[in-house]
Amino acid sequence: MEGFLPAQHALAWSAISAPFVVAGARRLKRVIEERPEARLQLAAAAGFTFVLSALKLPSVTGSCSHPTGTGLGAVMFGPPVMAVLGTLVLLFQGLLVAHGGITTLGANVFSMAIAGPWVAWATWRLAIRLGLPVTAGIFLAAFLGDLATYVVTSLQLALAFPDAATGLTGAFAKFAGIFAITQLPLAVAEGLVTVVVVNALVGRGMIRIEGARP
Repeated sequence: MEGFLPAQHALAWSAISAPFVVAGARRLKRVIEERPEARLQLAAAAGFTFVLSALKLPSVTGSCSHPTGTGLGAVMFGPPVMAVLGTLVLLFQGLLVAHGGITTLGANVFSMAIAGPWVAWATWRLAIRLGLPVTAGIFLAAFLGDLATYVVTSLQLALAFPDAATGLTGAFAKFAGIFAITQLPLAVAEGLVTVVVVNALVGRGMIRIEGARP
């Protein structure tokens, strides 16, 4: 939440996230120039992320558990584009619904809009290489992308607030263990919802899922 991270951590995560967002903006510009018809699909991916990630449940003090919704966009457009879409979603949520915040934006962007989408995209590409069914690949991409977000969030919290006795490792285990209680079922639900949405969009001819390039 706003103001929860120490200032040096907030600044560091902002600096780490910035190059990914800049690269994503360039990639997004190319996508729109090469495929003007993709604007509606981009809006759908951003809207899906906004709606799912706004469904939050209290978890660790200063944070919460929620679906992320970034797997869909990562599969459709690749993780660089999702860095931009996810940043816009997190910015609007921080400004309009008090979910996250401006000082913690960089940390939230890295966990939800960068780490999660890269894991989702890599999972999707691996599923294609292994010849898995599309529905299985989509489910795994959304499921693991969601979990990756909270693994990174747990690390971010552990770095900021190491345990007095067990240090970084103990704090990470504590945060990850608390998140797992709510996040595992949420990740399963997100995977199933993403499969349903993709099947509906493909059935209506609104999108083609062939394996996005980064």
